[in-house]
Amino acid sequence: MCLSGETYAMCCGRFHSGPAEPATAEQLMRSRYTAFVRLDEGYLLRTQHPGTVPASLDLDPAMQWRRLDIVATSQGGPFDSKGTVEFKAYYRHGADRGILHEASRFVREGGRWLYVDGDILSS
Repeated sequence: MCLSGETYAMCCGRFHSGPAEPATAEQLMRSRYTAFVRLDEGYLLRTQHPGTVPASLDLDPAMQWRRLDIVATSQGGPFDSKGTVEFKAYYRHGADRGILHEASRFVREGGRWLYVDGDILSS
């Protein structure tokens, strides 16, 4: 789903279903993308920083996420405390097709990577 080259169970699935935590900001980005594909609101809320997490998400089952391309990363490694992941997520919604191009910010607190927020970039 996230095009990491791994199976769902070996990549994002282990984060969605168990105690395993992403070791990098990019792994968290990929697992969050896959959570959007799977409409996994619980995971998305659990992996967002408490300072920016909404009370709920309005996930649209008609939104079809098709592909995730990681454009660039800055920091976000296993020993960093912050990182940025720039990505392009391709989608289809009814007859519309588009690309969400974002630079997402992440922080690592208590050994866990969390999504903070992002800036939408033009595609």
